[in-house]
Amino acid sequence: MRRMVLMMTIAAATACVPSCGGDEDNGAPERKRQQTRPAATGEAPTASNGLVKIELVLPQPRFAGTPKNIPPGTTVEVRKGPRPPLMAPEGTTNVALGKPVTASDDEPIIGEVSVITDGDKEAVEGSYVEFGPGTQYVQIDLGKTYEIHAVVVWHYHGDPRVYRDVVVRVGDDPDFITYQTIFNNDHDSSSGLGVGTDREYFETFEGKLIRAGGVRGRYVRLYSRGSTADEMNHYTEVEVYGLGLRQE
Repeated sequence: MRRMVLMMTIAAATACVPSCGGDEDNGAPERKRQQTRPAATGEAPTASNGLVKIELVLPQPRFAGTPKNIPPGTTVEVRKGPRPPLMAPEGTTNVALGKPVTASDDEPIIGEVSVITDGDKEAVEGSYVEFGPGTQYVQIDLGKTYEIHAVVVWHYHGDPRVYRDVVVRVGDDPDFITYQTIFNNDHDSSSGLGVGTDREYFETFEGKLIRAGGVRGRYVRLYSRGSTADEMNHYTEVEVYGLGLRQE
């Protein structure tokens, strides 16, 4: 009888694991498996509504653990569980790799704008560019119009900082006379780019995945206005996942 009671107790405890209480998510990003390339699952990407899973190659994490406190005055997002994968049409690739970059600050304090699309996402010296304070932007010319399904940006992930007024736009012309905004977390329009409803976020080795839903454009412009670390603006890498348009 005692053995039966013990077995019933163990079974009840095991059944409780997925739903019983645990540590609450305090707004910091969840730690991910440390890897520098997509994990080998042995399974092919699963098609869903004509979409497949696009693997993102991640850099090495540069800090351990998660931030203990959310910086005051931020609207940091709360995410529970792993980030959902990027699903896009088969053939979608990073069309920003090696493409030319310009910036609002034509004299970076550290580095060159070319590092933004060179494929190096590591948070180490020589892999990032630093611009002056205030609202600054970088702009990527994809060379032709693409159907854009996502933009992934790494500002600087050497420590868990939060960048301000992150705005991402896709345009048809280099002057952005016409454009579509796919991300805006400038909640008070302090950069003069309109009030955004997206949440701020901690920088991590995962980068910020911004889903674009197939918006079409040739140019991608990304804004920021300093961070919780200092007033400077940084970019390590920007990836744009797009698909070439079919010829009519």
